Amino acid sequence: MSVTDQQPIVPAQFQSFLAFDFGLKRTGVAVGTRMLRSASPQGTIKAEGEAARFAQVAERIREWQPDALVIGVPYHPDGASHENTARALKFGRQLRGRFGLQVFEVDERYSTTEAIASGAKDADAASACIILEQFLRNLP
Repeated sequence: MSVTDQQPIVPAQFQSFLAFDFGLKRTGVAVGTRMLRSASPQGTIKAEGEAARFAQVAERIREWQPDALVIGVPYHPDGASHENTARALKFGRQLRGRFGLQVFEVDERYSTTEAIASGAKDADAASACIILEQFLRNLP
């Protein structure tokens, strides 16, 4: 990798993140910054199949130029993994491999339930916000 291929080092307080609440048919998206420790919902990606999904993910990454990515990883209430846990983890590995960005994983139990309970019009994007804000609250 040449010097021109490397991403510039951004001071930690200015880092931005793009978060995803992965789903087979819909993937919620949110953007946020470390400085504000808050997230804003973005339009949900409505795509089935990896090619269609990743084309839209690539567009969001080009648009927002995040320093890193955050994904929600679902678990059963007792913490056990299930089929969607494996799918979300695979999505995270694919993001890392395709875009070369650091990917952080967040336990997203109840994020969609919380988004729906809050009356969100786009529960997937609201869930991505909840995931990202949880991640941002836990940063040093």
